[in-house]
Amino acid sequence: MQQTDQSKESKAKQGDKRTRRQKRKEEKQQSTKQPLRRIFPIWLRIIVIFLLSFLALIVGMIVGFSVLGDGEPLDVLQFEFWQHILDIITGVE
Repeated sequence: MQQTDQSKESKAKQGDKRTRRQKRKEEKQQSTKQPLRRIFPIWLRIIVIFLLSFLALIVGMIVGFSVLGDGEPLDVLQFEFWQHILDIITGVE
């Protein structure tokens, strides 16, 4: 008796799986989604993130040098400033 109950349950489970699979297939066939059109494309997002990061770096250097270092804010953007920093790091005088 137990074997027949178990076999009935297993058959019912298999039937449920089949009906679920059939439902999924039907849903996939019915849902003909159009491709998602992005308003802000991924390549443009990457460029914007790169530009914002670069801008944040520049602003951070200007604020850090002018507030913490008591220097002229726009000196950070000059080539001679960075040449002097590299000379200090490498020990060249």
